[in-house]
Amino acid sequence: MAETHPPELTLNISAVERDTGLSKDTLRMWERRYGFPEPQRDAHGERVYPLEQVAKLRLIKRLMDRGHRPGKLMLHTLDDLVALGSLHEGREASLELEIFLRLIKAHQLPELRRHLSQTLMKQGLQQFVLGTVAPLNLAVGEAWMRGEIAVFEEHLYTEQIQGLLRNAVSSIQPQGRAPRVLLTSLPHESHGLGLLMVEALLVMEGAACVSLGTETPCSDIVRAAVAHRVDIVALSFSSAFGEKAAVAGLEELRTLLPSSIVIWAGGASVERMRRPIAGVDLVGTLEGVIDRVKDWRALHASL
Repeated sequence: MAETHPPELTLNISAVERDTGLSKDTLRMWERRYGFPEPQRDAHGERVYPLEQVAKLRLIKRLMDRGHRPGKLMLHTLDDLVALGSLHEGREASLELEIFLRLIKAHQLPELRRHLSQTLMKQGLQQFVLGTVAPLNLAVGEAWMRGEIAVFEEHLYTEQIQGLLRNAVSSIQPQGRAPRVLLTSLPHESHGLGLLMVEALLVMEGAACVSLGTETPCSDIVRAAVAHRVDIVALSFSSAFGEKAAVAGLEELRTLLPSSIVIWAGGASVERMRRPIAGVDLVGTLEGVIDRVKDWRALHASL
């Protein structure tokens, strides 16, 4: 009798999207453009992905967050990507970050919330966003890339941070100073933590903020911007959002918005853009948001 082998474990495209943070459109586009991933087909003809390919996709996504381009990453083996990812750690995580990571892994949510709240009170909102949340996001992402944190644990962490930041922002007495900024993302961009971090920095600078949440069509962004008489529309693009789609969306929005309204775009996908977009200010870092506010006020103070 011939020896039989158990079937290879696979995930369908929806599960891969949830596990890696890469959209279905991105997965299909990479398959056509780069020949990877190489999905199999199930009995119904639907794409299914072997677990080794999913692990490689997870590493590629995190390395894209560090600024690498997907085309070059596709050429590496899984072991090469693991080694490349380890180069970006570069330093040991601080004791504070290690404490947060241990609490996340241990599912000690009350203790995690308490520790985060204490850090916020000690540092103040601006330093908390720049000095704790930003590096902690990176540390959580790297732990997930190494398989030390599950997807659901990363989601639980994100919910804790978002809840804390929302409460902190709502507790600040708004000064309502110019500029007036509308914050949102385009359709198919569901990641909202970056927007919330930017809103926290803007509020601390005294700017007036109007948040629409995520996934707002261009036509609705324009209507909201005009209705609220905003000076700036700020958009966030995570690494999972394709560069081509981001450019197309920004160019469409620029044609629809009044020329007097500035567009700011930031996030990992924006950092990968190879060329500027006419009429759009690409903001590369969180600190850059603070600089942009000061520059805007300096410019308009002289008008």
